[in-house]
Amino acid sequence: MNPEKQERLQACLQELAGLLYEETQESELTDLESIEKTVRQQMLKHVSPEIAPFFIEAATGINTGKTRKVKSCVGVIKLKARQAEKLGLKPRSQLSPLLEKCCLRVSSNESYQSAEVEIEALTGVKVGHTTQQRLVQRQDLLLPEALQAVSEVSVDGGKVRRRGQPKQGCHWRDYKAVRLQGIYYGAFFDNNQCLIDYVNSQPLTAPLVCLGDGHDGVWNLVKELATPETRREILDWYHLKENLYKVGGSWKRLKQAEAFLWQGQVEAAVALFADCRKKQARNFCAYLQQHHHRIVNYSYYQAEQLCSIGSGAVESAIKQIGLRVKISGAQWKTENVNQVLSVRCAYLNGTLAI
Repeated sequence: MNPEKQERLQACLQELAGLLYEETQESELTDLESIEKTVRQQMLKHVSPEIAPFFIEAATGINTGKTRKVKSCVGVIKLKARQAEKLGLKPRSQLSPLLEKCCLRVSSNESYQSAEVEIEALTGVKVGHTTQQRLVQRQDLLLPEALQAVSEVSVDGGKVRRRGQPKQGCHWRDYKAVRLQGIYYGAFFDNNQCLIDYVNSQPLTAPLVCLGDGHDGVWNLVKELATPETRREILDWYHLKENLYKVGGSWKRLKQAEAFLWQGQVEAAVALFADCRKKQARNFCAYLQQHHHRIVNYSYYQAEQLCSIGSGAVESAIKQIGLRVKISGAQWKTENVNQVLSVRCAYLNGTLAI
């Protein structure tokens, strides 16, 4: 902007500020926070809705036709039908694309009631909680497609409280999440086959490293990924170490066992507990035998940076999803769980980035 335009703009803004100040109650200007809120509301009510249509008309070259109102981040603006069509606004949508994305981002982290409060606090625009819920229900968020070959997959599961039939109460059900190549996330409720099909539809390398904890449900899914010849299953090192120290007893023996397992020496680790009659020790030895083929030389894998040795990232995703689906008192219908999982994963994948 050249100096002449800056001078003209400054003069217009000074006049505009004076007009808006004259229409403001003195009681609304008690401190800086109240001034911020007042100026924002004045801008959203009187200024932005007049400026935005000028930009829209200039960008589209259209100024005739039936008018519709749309709630946006710059206030309630008026659009011509053909303008809306040219700008890609969804038919019958009452929210602008940017405001929709803001609502989806907040709804992916908060309850719909909280999302209503947060959106108004952040943008100054009120969008009711029922509108937030309907917005989520209308979304058809596609799972991300890997843009490069996938050499590493990690799987984990979480719990969600599902609403039952009347008088039957509610019950906890599992959902599964998958992380591809340390980048892409997907979550599936009551539909393991969808997870399997999704992973197998990606460009998988050979070998494909599959990471997981000791839960049978995870490995039952993993065995359906890729082919037995190309799949390399690895037990999460940190989960293995956690189970080791649950055995208790001699600290020296536990440290020696950790050193053996770090090198992938399962038989040597089992031998350390041969004379131990504690139930925890017997259970741990059975655990080692069950996952023997999944325990690798973690030291070598880490030193050579062949792949990850832990599934902490997907476990973190489960916890983040849990913050949304385990809201205090929340009970979910199956379709609503899938919608929230989709929006939450879209948030984690960056699809809802602004």
